Amino acid sequence: MNRHVMVYGTLLRGEPNHTRMGGARFVRDVRTKASFTLVDLGPFPALREGGCTSVVGEVYDVTTEHLAALDRFEGVPHLYERVPVQLADGGVVNAYVQRGASHRTRDVIASGDWRAHRKERSRARETA
Repeated sequence: MNRHVMVYGTLLRGEPNHTRMGGARFVRDVRTKASFTLVDLGPFPALREGGCTSVVGEVYDVTTEHLAALDRFEGVPHLYERVPVQLADGGVVNAYVQRGASHRTRDVIASGDWRAHRKERSRARETA
């Protein structure tokens, strides 16, 4: 059985851990409903419920085995939980959400776009 899962950080195309998506079929680019917060944890982001951000992601069709491997990689259930999230277009897919963690305002990625944020962060370091 295949399932759809949304990725929004280092598993995205062009990001360092995208190789872990090998064997999964890319379905489409998406945005979540504007009811989340995306935070910068340094080397990777975390999606948190609550907030008013529409988070950029990609949906993949994965097998049950691949989903289990992703769960292990994402530290389910200790670091993240895989839960259904609503997309801006009304669809629902699974995504890895971090619950119960606090964040500082400066850690929030207001654009909801990890790739754009990471590029901006790299440019800021180069000019500093």
